[in-house]
Amino acid sequence: MILCLCPSPAIDVTYNVAAFAVGETTRVRRVTRRPGGKAVNVARVLTALGDHAVVLAPVGGATGEEFRNGLSAFGLPAETVHSGHSTRHTVTVVDAAAGQASVLTEPATIDCWDAVADRFHALLTAAEAVVISGSLPSGAPDDGLATLTLAARAAELPVVVDTSGAALAGALAGKPTVIKPNAAELAEVSGRSDVLAAARELAGFHGVAVVASLGADGLIAVDAAGSWHARPARRLRGNPTGAGDALVAALARGFARGTALCDLLGDAVALSAAAVVQPYAGEVDVAEFDRQRTGVRIEDLEAAR
Repeated sequence: MILCLCPSPAIDVTYNVAAFAVGETTRVRRVTRRPGGKAVNVARVLTALGDHAVVLAPVGGATGEEFRNGLSAFGLPAETVHSGHSTRHTVTVVDAAAGQASVLTEPATIDCWDAVADRFHALLTAAEAVVISGSLPSGAPDDGLATLTLAARAAELPVVVDTSGAALAGALAGKPTVIKPNAAELAEVSGRSDVLAAARELAGFHGVAVVASLGADGLIAVDAAGSWHARPARRLRGNPTGAGDALVAALARGFARGTALCDLLGDAVALSAAAVVQPYAGEVDVAEFDRQRTGVRIEDLEAAR
Protein backbone atom coordinates (compact mmCIF):
# COMPACT_ATOMS: atom_id res chain seq x y z
CA MET A 1 0.00 0.00 0.00
CA ILE A 2 1.17 3.54 -0.77
CA LEU A 3 0.00 5.96 1.93
CA CYS A 4 -0.86 9.38 0.50
CA LEU A 5 -1.12 12.11 3.14
CA CYS A 6 -3.24 15.04 1.98
CA PRO A 7 -2.80 17.70 4.69
CA SER A 8 -4.84 20.29 2.76
CA PRO A 9 -7.66 18.52 0.91
CA ALA A 10 -10.12 20.42 -1.28
CA ILE A 11 -13.10 20.20 -3.52
CA ASP A 12 -11.65 20.93 -6.95
CA VAL A 13 -13.92 23.00 -9.16
CA THR A 14 -12.86 23.10 -12.82
CA TYR A 15 -14.21 25.63 -15.31
CA ASN A 16 -13.58 24.79 -18.95
CA VAL A 17 -13.68 27.82 -21.23
CA ALA A 18 -12.99 28.41 -24.92
CA ALA A 19 -10.77 31.40 -24.12
CA PHE A 20 -10.17 33.11 -20.77
CA ALA A 21 -10.41 36.90 -21.00
CA VAL A 22 -8.92 38.65 -17.96
CA GLY A 23 -11.05 41.59 -16.86
CA GLU A 24 -13.99 40.52 -19.02
CA THR A 25 -16.94 38.15 -18.76
CA THR A 26 -16.04 34.61 -19.83
CA ARG A 27 -18.71 31.99 -20.48
CA VAL A 28 -18.01 28.60 -18.92
CA ARG A 29 -18.65 25.64 -21.21
CA ARG A 30 -18.45 22.93 -18.55
CA VAL A 31 -18.15 22.74 -14.75
CA THR A 32 -16.98 19.78 -12.68
CA ARG A 33 -16.56 19.24 -8.94
CA ARG A 34 -14.50 16.44 -7.45
CA PRO A 35 -12.36 15.69 -4.39
CA GLY A 36 -8.90 17.13 -4.78
CA GLY A 37 -5.67 18.06 -3.15
CA LYS A 38 -2.35 16.98 -4.58
CA ALA A 39 -2.15 13.69 -2.67
CA VAL A 40 -5.63 12.74 -3.88
CA ASN A 41 -4.50 13.24 -7.47
CA VAL A 42 -1.43 11.09 -6.78
CA ALA A 43 -3.58 8.33 -5.30
CA ARG A 44 -5.96 8.38 -8.25
CA VAL A 45 -3.09 8.00 -10.72
CA LEU A 46 -1.62 5.14 -8.70
CA THR A 47 -5.01 3.42 -8.61
CA ALA A 48 -5.41 3.80 -12.38
CA LEU A 49 -2.09 1.98 -12.79
CA GLY A 50 -3.21 -0.88 -10.54
CA ASP A 51 -1.36 0.16 -7.37
CA HIS A 52 -3.05 0.17 -3.97
CA ALA A 53 -3.17 3.70 -2.56
CA VAL A 54 -4.87 5.03 0.57
CA VAL A 55 -5.62 8.72 1.16
CA LEU A 56 -5.32 10.18 4.66
CA ALA A 57 -6.93 13.61 5.05
CA PRO A 58 -8.63 15.91 7.58
CA VAL A 59 -12.12 16.92 6.42
CA GLY A 60 -14.95 19.04 7.76
CA GLY A 61 -18.31 20.60 6.94
CA ALA A 62 -20.52 19.96 3.92
CA THR A 63 -17.53 20.08 1.59
CA GLY A 64 -15.82 17.49 3.76
CA GLU A 65 -18.78 15.17 3.32
CA GLU A 66 -18.68 15.85 -0.42
CA PHE A 67 -14.97 15.00 -0.34
CA ARG A 68 -15.58 11.65 1.40
CA ASN A 69 -18.43 10.76 -0.95
CA GLY A 70 -16.35 11.68 -3.97
CA LEU A 71 -13.46 9.44 -2.93
CA SER A 72 -15.93 6.60 -2.41
CA ALA A 73 -17.37 7.19 -5.89
CA PHE A 74 -13.84 6.96 -7.31
CA GLY A 75 -13.35 3.66 -5.47
CA LEU A 76 -10.43 5.23 -3.63
CA PRO A 77 -9.76 3.94 -0.09
CA ALA A 78 -9.58 6.77 2.43
CA GLU A 79 -8.90 7.41 6.10
CA THR A 80 -10.50 10.72 7.07
CA VAL A 81 -10.14 12.62 10.33
CA HIS A 82 -12.86 15.03 11.44
CA SER A 83 -11.94 18.70 11.42
CA GLY A 84 -13.93 21.62 12.78
CA HIS A 85 -12.97 23.61 9.69
CA SER A 86 -14.84 23.12 6.42
CA THR A 87 -12.86 21.58 3.61
CA ARG A 88 -11.78 24.29 1.17
CA HIS A 89 -12.31 24.77 -2.57
CA THR A 90 -9.82 25.21 -5.37
CA VAL A 91 -10.90 26.63 -8.73
CA THR A 92 -9.12 25.84 -12.00
CA VAL A 93 -9.92 27.68 -15.23
CA VAL A 94 -8.83 25.63 -18.25
CA ASP A 95 -8.33 27.86 -21.30
CA ALA A 96 -8.69 25.72 -24.42
CA ALA A 97 -7.37 28.38 -26.79
CA ALA A 98 -4.18 29.04 -24.85
CA GLY A 99 -3.69 25.47 -23.63
CA GLN A 100 -3.20 26.84 -20.12
CA ALA A 101 -4.80 26.46 -16.71
CA SER A 102 -5.15 29.14 -14.00
CA VAL A 103 -5.69 27.98 -10.43
CA LEU A 104 -7.23 29.80 -7.46
CA THR A 105 -6.75 28.14 -4.06
CA GLU A 106 -8.57 28.94 -0.85
CA PRO A 107 -6.48 28.80 2.35
CA ALA A 108 -6.41 25.53 4.29
CA THR A 109 -6.80 25.36 8.07
CA ILE A 110 -6.56 22.40 10.45
CA ASP A 111 -7.53 21.88 14.10
CA CYS A 112 -6.90 18.12 14.33
CA TRP A 113 -3.24 17.69 13.45
CA ASP A 114 -2.50 15.37 16.37
CA ALA A 115 -5.31 13.03 15.33
CA VAL A 116 -4.03 13.01 11.75
CA ALA A 117 -0.51 12.25 12.99
CA ASP A 118 -1.80 9.39 15.16
CA ARG A 119 -3.62 7.84 12.19
CA PHE A 120 -0.55 8.33 10.01
CA HIS A 121 1.64 6.41 12.45
CA ALA A 122 -0.90 3.59 12.65
CA LEU A 123 -1.05 3.24 8.86
CA LEU A 124 2.72 3.01 8.43
CA THR A 125 2.71 -0.65 9.41
CA ALA A 126 0.85 -1.57 6.19
CA ALA A 127 2.64 0.88 3.88
CA GLU A 128 5.31 0.21 1.25
CA ALA A 129 5.91 3.90 0.54
CA VAL A 130 4.62 7.29 1.71
CA VAL A 131 3.60 10.37 -0.25
CA ILE A 132 3.24 13.69 1.56
CA SER A 133 1.82 16.11 -0.95
CA GLY A 134 0.24 19.54 -0.74
CA SER A 135 0.50 22.68 1.32
CA LEU A 136 0.83 22.67 5.11
CA PRO A 137 -2.43 24.06 6.55
CA SER A 138 -2.44 26.83 9.09
CA GLY A 139 -2.82 25.35 12.54
CA ALA A 140 -0.30 22.59 11.86
CA PRO A 141 3.01 22.66 13.76
CA ASP A 142 5.99 24.06 11.87
CA ASP A 143 7.83 20.76 12.27
CA GLY A 144 4.78 18.67 11.42
CA LEU A 145 5.98 17.36 8.06
CA ALA A 146 9.50 16.73 9.38
CA THR A 147 8.12 14.69 12.29
CA LEU A 148 5.93 12.54 10.04
CA THR A 149 8.74 12.08 7.53
CA LEU A 150 11.14 10.98 10.27
CA ALA A 151 8.58 8.44 11.48
CA ALA A 152 8.18 6.95 8.01
CA ARG A 153 11.93 6.83 7.45
CA ALA A 154 12.37 5.17 10.86
CA ALA A 155 9.98 2.52 9.57
CA GLU A 156 12.37 2.10 6.60
CA LEU A 157 9.83 3.42 4.09
CA PRO A 158 10.64 5.61 1.08
CA VAL A 159 9.03 9.06 1.41
CA VAL A 160 8.17 11.38 -1.48
CA VAL A 161 7.47 14.99 -0.46
CA ASP A 162 5.81 17.52 -2.75
CA THR A 163 5.23 20.85 -1.05
CA SER A 164 6.75 24.33 -1.14
CA GLY A 165 8.10 27.27 0.83
CA ALA A 166 8.56 26.94 4.57
CA ALA A 167 6.78 23.56 4.53
CA LEU A 168 9.36 22.16 2.11
CA ALA A 169 12.24 23.61 4.11
CA GLY A 170 10.76 22.03 7.23
CA ALA A 171 10.19 18.66 5.57
CA LEU A 172 13.85 18.50 4.54
CA ALA A 173 14.76 18.21 8.22
CA GLY A 174 13.00 14.85 8.20
CA LYS A 175 15.32 13.47 5.48
CA PRO A 176 12.72 12.36 2.92
CA THR A 177 13.84 10.00 0.17
CA VAL A 178 13.00 12.51 -2.55
CA ILE A 179 11.50 15.98 -2.87
CA LYS A 180 9.63 17.11 -5.98
CA PRO A 181 9.57 20.92 -6.29
CA ASN A 182 8.99 22.79 -9.52
CA ALA A 183 11.63 25.27 -10.68
CA ALA A 184 10.13 28.23 -8.81
CA GLU A 185 9.68 26.24 -5.58
CA LEU A 186 13.24 24.97 -5.83
CA ALA A 187 14.57 28.51 -6.26
CA GLU A 188 12.56 29.68 -3.26
CA VAL A 189 13.87 27.01 -0.89
CA SER A 190 17.47 27.08 -2.15
CA GLY A 191 17.95 30.76 -2.99
CA ARG A 192 19.43 29.78 -6.37
CA SER A 193 17.86 30.33 -9.79
CA ASP A 194 19.95 27.71 -11.60
CA VAL A 195 17.84 24.56 -11.36
CA LEU A 196 20.66 22.04 -11.67
CA ALA A 197 22.96 23.88 -9.26
CA ALA A 198 20.14 24.26 -6.74
CA ALA A 199 19.17 20.59 -6.99
CA ARG A 200 22.77 19.46 -6.55
CA GLU A 201 23.23 21.73 -3.55
CA LEU A 202 20.08 20.53 -1.76
CA ALA A 203 20.75 16.88 -2.58
CA GLY A 204 24.29 17.09 -1.25
CA PHE A 205 23.51 19.09 1.88
CA HIS A 206 20.41 17.19 2.98
CA GLY A 207 21.22 13.74 1.65
CA VAL A 208 17.99 13.51 -0.37
CA ALA A 209 17.13 13.01 -4.02
CA VAL A 210 15.76 16.08 -5.79
CA VAL A 211 13.45 15.86 -8.79
CA ALA A 212 12.61 19.32 -10.15
CA SER A 213 9.71 19.45 -12.59
CA LEU A 214 10.19 21.78 -15.56
CA GLY A 215 6.78 21.64 -17.21
CA ALA A 216 7.01 20.90 -20.92
CA ASP A 217 10.80 20.58 -20.61
CA GLY A 218 10.53 17.50 -18.40
CA LEU A 219 12.57 17.30 -15.22
CA ILE A 220 15.98 17.58 -13.62
CA ALA A 221 16.83 14.76 -11.20
CA VAL A 222 19.77 14.59 -8.79
CA ASP A 223 20.80 12.05 -6.18
CA ALA A 224 24.06 10.67 -4.77
CA ALA A 225 24.54 8.55 -7.90
CA GLY A 226 24.31 11.35 -10.46
CA SER A 227 22.17 13.93 -12.23
CA TRP A 228 19.94 13.72 -15.30
CA HIS A 229 17.67 15.77 -17.54
CA ALA A 230 14.67 13.77 -18.76
CA ARG A 231 12.17 15.20 -21.20
CA PRO A 232 9.20 14.01 -23.27
CA ALA A 233 9.51 13.24 -26.96
CA ARG A 234 7.24 16.17 -27.84
CA ARG A 235 5.38 19.04 -26.21
CA LEU A 236 1.76 18.30 -25.38
CA ARG A 237 -1.16 20.69 -25.10
CA GLY A 238 -3.79 20.21 -22.42
CA ASN A 239 -4.29 20.71 -18.68
CA PRO A 240 -0.87 20.68 -16.97
CA THR A 241 -2.18 20.96 -13.40
CA GLY A 242 -2.03 17.21 -12.77
CA ALA A 243 1.35 16.57 -14.38
CA GLY A 244 3.35 17.11 -11.20
CA ASP A 245 1.06 14.80 -9.25
CA ALA A 246 1.49 12.09 -11.88
CA LEU A 247 5.25 12.56 -11.55
CA VAL A 248 5.00 12.03 -7.80
CA ALA A 249 2.96 8.88 -8.39
CA ALA A 250 5.70 7.52 -10.65
CA LEU A 251 8.35 8.27 -8.03
CA ALA A 252 6.34 6.63 -5.25
CA ARG A 253 5.58 3.43 -7.15
CA GLY A 254 9.17 3.21 -8.36
CA PHE A 255 10.70 3.64 -4.91
CA ALA A 256 8.15 1.23 -3.42
CA ARG A 257 9.57 -1.37 -5.80
CA GLY A 258 13.16 -0.52 -4.92
CA THR A 259 13.91 1.03 -8.31
CA ALA A 260 16.87 3.40 -8.54
CA LEU A 261 16.04 7.03 -9.37
CA CYS A 262 17.85 6.94 -12.71
CA ASP A 263 15.84 3.89 -13.78
CA LEU A 264 12.41 5.36 -13.09
CA LEU A 265 12.83 8.72 -14.84
CA GLY A 266 11.41 7.43 -18.12
CA ASP A 267 8.22 6.35 -16.41
CA ALA A 268 8.08 9.62 -14.47
CA VAL A 269 8.20 11.79 -17.59
CA ALA A 270 5.87 9.52 -19.56
CA LEU A 271 3.27 9.47 -16.79
CA SER A 272 3.41 13.26 -16.47
CA ALA A 273 2.84 13.59 -20.20
CA ALA A 274 -0.07 11.15 -20.08
CA ALA A 275 -1.68 13.30 -17.38
CA VAL A 276 -1.42 16.51 -19.44
CA VAL A 277 -3.69 15.15 -22.18
CA GLN A 278 -6.47 14.47 -19.66
CA PRO A 279 -8.97 17.25 -18.88
CA TYR A 280 -8.74 16.93 -15.08
CA ALA A 281 -5.93 16.56 -12.56
CA GLY A 282 -5.76 13.06 -11.10
CA GLU A 283 -6.60 11.33 -14.36
CA VAL A 284 -4.13 9.59 -16.64
CA ASP A 285 -4.40 7.95 -20.05
CA VAL A 286 -2.72 4.58 -19.49
CA ALA A 287 -2.43 3.91 -23.23
CA GLU A 288 -0.76 7.30 -23.70
CA PHE A 289 1.56 6.46 -20.81
CA ASP A 290 2.71 3.35 -22.66
CA ARG A 291 3.19 5.32 -25.90
CA GLN A 292 5.13 8.09 -24.19
CA ARG A 293 7.59 5.71 -22.52
CA THR A 294 9.29 4.88 -25.81
CA GLY A 295 10.07 8.50 -26.63
CA VAL A 296 11.45 9.89 -23.37
CA ARG A 297 14.95 11.35 -23.77
CA ILE A 298 17.29 11.10 -20.79
CA GLU A 299 20.58 13.02 -20.70
CA ASP A 300 23.26 12.11 -18.19
CA LEU A 301 24.40 15.48 -16.89
CA GLU A 302 27.45 14.05 -15.16
CA ALA A 303 28.81 12.93 -18.52
CA ALA A 304 28.39 16.49 -19.80
CA ARG A 305 30.51 18.04 -16.98
